[in-house]
Amino acid sequence: MNAILKQAAEHWRYVAPLLTPAQTETDYDTLVTVLDELLDEIGGAEGHPLAALAAQMGDLIGAYDSEHFPIPDAPGHEVLRFLMQEHGLRQEDLPEIGPQSVVSEILAGKRQLNVRHIRALTARFNVPADVFF
Repeated sequence: MNAILKQAAEHWRYVAPLLTPAQTETDYDTLVTVLDELLDEIGGAEGHPLAALAAQMGDLIGAYDSEHFPIPDAPGHEVLRFLMQEHGLRQEDLPEIGPQSVVSEILAGKRQLNVRHIRALTARFNVPADVFF
């Protein structure tokens, strides 16, 4: 056995839980908690020695999310309505979209979100643009 494999074998019991797909919600919660701590440690340093571990853990969490918490497809106006409810906003609170009458038409499905609207909403709510399509 080469030196790298020998070291991996010696430490595997400590590392394996971080690289094993979550089977239960408890496993998932543990991965999320440890990844949060790891990201605090790494900060924004892409070259950090543990950055690859964080990426792998993120992939495992993402896979669990996709399987257990799928995001249903919804029209853009319903996504906007949901985001407004989550943030306690009224139609008047979205001047980046336009006047209240424009927001009302969008929410009623009478008017489509345009590229300018979507850019403003992705910036405001920190969501990917594709949630509005």
